[in-house]
Amino acid sequence: MKFLATILLAIYPLSLIASVPNDRHIVVEGQSKITAAPDMVIVTFETESQNITSLNAKQSVDKRINNLLAGLERFSVDDQNVTASSITTYANYIYTDDDKKVLDGYIASRTVKVTLKEISMLNDFMNFALEIGVSEIKNIEFQSSRQEALRQEAVANAVEDAKHQGRTMASAFGAKLGNVYSINSATQNHYDRYGFNDAIETIQVTGSRIEAEEFEPGRYLQENIVFSATVHVVFDLKVD
Repeated sequence: MKFLATILLAIYPLSLIASVPNDRHIVVEGQSKITAAPDMVIVTFETESQNITSLNAKQSVDKRINNLLAGLERFSVDDQNVTASSITTYANYIYTDDDKKVLDGYIASRTVKVTLKEISMLNDFMNFALEIGVSEIKNIEFQSSRQEALRQEAVANAVEDAKHQGRTMASAFGAKLGNVYSINSATQNHYDRYGFNDAIETIQVTGSRIEAEEFEPGRYLQENIVFSATVHVVFDLKVD
C-alpha cells in the first residue's frame, strides 16, 4: 500500500488524491491537443534615440513612430490593432577611466505593438519598419483569431478522452464505469514559437512542431499553434 501511495503522489495532484472515494473507483487522465494554423501575428517594435537633450531625443522617437503609424494603412492595419506605450526619457551616464560619473546625453524610448492580420505581409512590414527608423523588433508572436474557441474545444476533447480511458480500463477489469466522483480543474495551454528549428518538440502537455525544410534567407515560416488540455477525473466503478 505504501508503494502504491507513492506512485499516486508522483502521478496525480494532491488535491485529486485527497478527494477519492472509499468505495471502488478509478482515477484517469484525459488529454487533448488541437493544431491550428495562425492567421495573425503580433509584432512588437521598440524605438530608441539618444541625444544631447531630452527634448531632442523625444522628438526623434516621435518622428519615427509617427512615420510607422502613418504607413500602417498599406498593410491593412487599423487603429484598433495598434497599441503604443507612453514615451520614456532618462539621463544616460557613463564612467570615465578615473571612475567619475559623467552625463552622456539623454535617451528616449517607446514600444509599439502591431497586430498584422495578413501574415503574408510580415516580411515587407518588418522591412518597412526598419527602413523608417524603428530601432528593434523585440518580439514576433503568431496567433489564431479562434484562440478561445480552440481552447474550449481542447478541454471538451480532454474530457471525452478521460471518459474513454475510464471505460476502457474498467472493461479490462470486468467492471463498468460509474458516475463522476470528482474532477480536477482542467489545465489548458498553448505554445507557439517564431523561427526555424529542425524539430521543435512538444514539452509536457503543450508545444508546437514544424518539420525541417530548406528555406531562403528572408523567408518566415508560419508555425502551427498547438492548444492542449489535461483533466484528471475520479469515477466510481460498478462491479456485478
